[in-house]
Amino acid sequence: MQDLFETQAQALEQAAKELEQAAAHLWRAAEHLRGREVPRAAAHALASRGFLLGAERRVNEWAVFHASKSNL
Repeated sequence: MQDLFETQAQALEQAAKELEQAAAHLWRAAEHLRGREVPRAAAHALASRGFLLGAERRVNEWAVFHASKSNL
């Protein structure tokens, strides 16, 4: 059971890392917009969305796993 907890904890940590990456890309996108570099800003905004989707996928997988263990 402890291995299961560790696996789940690692998945959540990975989701947190992806959210941090998403934020970093948004900060960079804002910098590029201030410099009127729209294509670069768009590329970073799109990368941010990818990291958000990755984090969401991990959290969704965790939620589905826990729902399967629900005993209501």
